Amino acid sequence: MIAAINAGADAVYMGGSRFGARAYADNLEEDGFLKAIDYAHLHGCRLYMTVNTLVKEEELEEVSDFLAPYYWQGLDAAIVQDLGVLSLIRESFPDLAVHISTQATVTGYRSAKLFQKLGASRIVTARELSLEEIARIRDEVDIEIESFVHGALCYCYSGQCLLSSLIGGRSGNRGRCAQPCRLPYNVEDGRNGRLFGDGKKKSQMAGEYAMNLKDLCTLDILPDILEAGVDSLKIEGRMKSPRYTAGVVSVYRKYVDYYLKNGRDGYQVDPADKRMLLELFDRGGFTKGYYQQHNGREMISLKGKPRFRETDSLLFDSLDQKYVNPKKQEAIDGILEIREGEPASLILKFSGGCDLGNETKDDKKVVIKVKGNPVQTAKNQPLSKERLGKQLNKTGGTPFYFRNLEVKLTGNCFVSVQELNDLRRRGLEELERRILEEYRRKKSSEIGKNERRTDKANMHEPENSRSAICEAMACEHNSSGLRLHVSLEEPEGLQTVAKNPDVDEIYLDACGFPAESWQRAVNVCHDVGKQCALILPHIFRERAEQYFMTHIWELKKAGFDELILRSLEEMAFLQEYEVSIPVVLDGNLYGMNRRACEVMMATGAARLTLPLELNRQELAKLGCRGKELLGYGYLPAMVSAQCVQRTFGGCTQSPETLFIKDRTGKRLPVKNHCPFCYNTIYNPDPLSLLGLEQQIRELEPAVLRLSFTIEKPQQIQEILQVFGEHFRRGKDTPAPFKEFTRGHFKRKVE
Repeated sequence: MIAAINAGADAVYMGGSRFGARAYADNLEEDGFLKAIDYAHLHGCRLYMTVNTLVKEEELEEVSDFLAPYYWQGLDAAIVQDLGVLSLIRESFPDLAVHISTQATVTGYRSAKLFQKLGASRIVTARELSLEEIARIRDEVDIEIESFVHGALCYCYSGQCLLSSLIGGRSGNRGRCAQPCRLPYNVEDGRNGRLFGDGKKKSQMAGEYAMNLKDLCTLDILPDILEAGVDSLKIEGRMKSPRYTAGVVSVYRKYVDYYLKNGRDGYQVDPADKRMLLELFDRGGFTKGYYQQHNGREMISLKGKPRFRETDSLLFDSLDQKYVNPKKQEAIDGILEIREGEPASLILKFSGGCDLGNETKDDKKVVIKVKGNPVQTAKNQPLSKERLGKQLNKTGGTPFYFRNLEVKLTGNCFVSVQELNDLRRRGLEELERRILEEYRRKKSSEIGKNERRTDKANMHEPENSRSAICEAMACEHNSSGLRLHVSLEEPEGLQTVAKNPDVDEIYLDACGFPAESWQRAVNVCHDVGKQCALILPHIFRERAEQYFMTHIWELKKAGFDELILRSLEEMAFLQEYEVSIPVVLDGNLYGMNRRACEVMMATGAARLTLPLELNRQELAKLGCRGKELLGYGYLPAMVSAQCVQRTFGGCTQSPETLFIKDRTGKRLPVKNHCPFCYNTIYNPDPLSLLGLEQQIRELEPAVLRLSFTIEKPQQIQEILQVFGEHFRRGKDTPAPFKEFTRGHFKRKVE
């Protein structure tokens, strides 16, 4: 933090001891964080706390008590992912700014508007957004925009990654990502298991770092980012050295200041500055990221991080001397008045703030006056202005230095060194207290109270009221038992599922079922007495928006009974285009606590899919109606804008199923969803809750979902048969698969 501020940062974001997305960082305990807030404020900067993990029900009630001391101290903002945490902060700390984390996967203006309605003042965009997409958010929503400009890139859309959680129990959504994407993987053709890619031999393909993205560096396109409407440039600095932080911040400070002063005229990046950044950290080169391209092989460091680099000791020493080791002091002006026979007085003036180009933000003009003892008459050598000034200028251990010090001396005066030091000490302490007092919040009995309440005034409630739908679902559940719903990614399984008498509803994934097939597929379902739903894409960006705008008539007329949404963008899109079909929110929207579930249900959802990172005991605490539980399927471990097919075989614009093999020999299926241009990497073994029927019924879900992704029709038929035997007829039929996982149903995630 100190290195960042010394190098020119306007704000620093840090994690506290809990609820932050870097659980393994050297996070500060309460006393240290309170001091950090004061340090930032004394030096004209802001401090933001990361409270950006998903929070379980039993933890949520602790968030208010955790935040309270930082709030009173003057914390400038909290960064959040969890909708329940957002709701809680808005209720308990109404004047604390809330920033929406990149973990919330904000990919467009519609979700930005929704978060604004919920009380957020800033969104941190998904790293995958283009400059045009960011500019559109700026045009459509009056909300602050923060975007990453330097540091590590995740292979997965942030907030949509379960890989670390599923394979090792360490959740990225809980700040404990083990970074499995940085490990080597072999890429295999899904048809015959061959290693493939650009005609390389097997020995050449082994050990490729297929998901190891290069670090982001945007110096060359900084004017484009600023002109797209980005308000805050975010540099990844946690779990990095102070030297790294200082070096990167100082370089970006240099070029931001140049642009703010001169605009594009003469803007050019010195190659030496880029070399310096590589000296600080090199993962195999830099990339400009997604600002100007959707994905690409050149963004990936396929050979991994360089094994050995000689360090530049001169560079490191220079950074230490300039930014890491120096104690930062703020300029003040002073008037010392020494008049024989009258109390000594010291007036101190402070005018600080973050100087941002032509504007000065957060100016804090503070003037204080302290008095000392009456000035004695000198018996021998009287004081001179020079001696008084020299003594008073000894401020080395304080946050201040005298820019100007005027000494007014009248008469034959004597003041002891001890009295002068005491006057200076009391003056500087009072000045510091008064400066920080400007940031302190006045305590009130109303602030910090945690009363359970959902603010529905800001939420849109569509005509088909969620409460009515939930009650209808509950009645249906009570009268006919647990409903069995099936989701399909491929059309070839539709007839098999439609013929099965145990299935109540079929979900068609829009990635595999094109718009021209919707009406026909709905008819297939309705003809055999089954309901039919459409699953919208995991990621809803410009390509998906254009697709559904083009096919909005087909969507409205196909006769879908429900729509399954995986993005808050989709919810707002449907409302905007007056699509009145009931909606179900999928598990990747994370109702990890009751408050989050309430917020999501208030958007008009008919049903929520239970999140995949809670175990049975934690799921039981959610208590919301209309719950849907995933009982079988290859879980989506990663959703990425990158394309494995394009990286290793070139873009074919044709959906493929590939496999990436990890160091243990596990094969992870990968599907490229070409209509919307994203990849899904699945867990190597399917989830199965067979044999846990009683535990599932105790949760009282309205729906048990079976998800089919890479299975062939014969496999689908066998799996449907055994689930029907277990859940409809009470038979303990053996499962038709050997390898499976319980996911987190019986295993608590960290």
